Amino acid sequence: MGKKRVIKKSTGSVDEGLRSRSLSRATKKKVSAGILHIQSTYNNTRLQLTDQAGNSLAWSSSGALGFSGAKKGTTFAAGKVGELLADRAEGMGVKEVEVVIRGVGSGREAAIRAFASRGIAINAIKDATPRPFNGPKPKKPRRV
Repeated sequence: MGKKRVIKKSTGSVDEGLRSRSLSRATKKKVSAGILHIQSTYNNTRLQLTDQAGNSLAWSSSGALGFSGAKKGTTFAAGKVGELLADRAEGMGVKEVEVVIRGVGSGREAAIRAFASRGIAINAIKDATPRPFNGPKPKKPRRV
């Protein structure tokens, strides 16, 4: 009749090809301390590791690891991104980081926990979520 199509179900884990490719890019920089920037939205979680001056050393996100759709904003995806970035940080010789968090997504704590579980010391955690001071401008009065 014809070929039977086999549909593979997504297991929800990270694609091993994307993970190994991301870890294979070795950096030449050796840094002992850095800053971990976490941006957690409802739809995605992005992590960026910088040195003390703010120059980017490594970054990753849930989407870059192969998560798609609603799975990108989950705590599981954020944890996997945290583990991956911690592995890359260990390769650079990072021993301690300060964490700056932006956003209100569910991956905030999960990313920090996964990063800390790899043995890198966390000195400080700062929440830099942008908030308006006075809100939007009120509507003009109606002219009759």
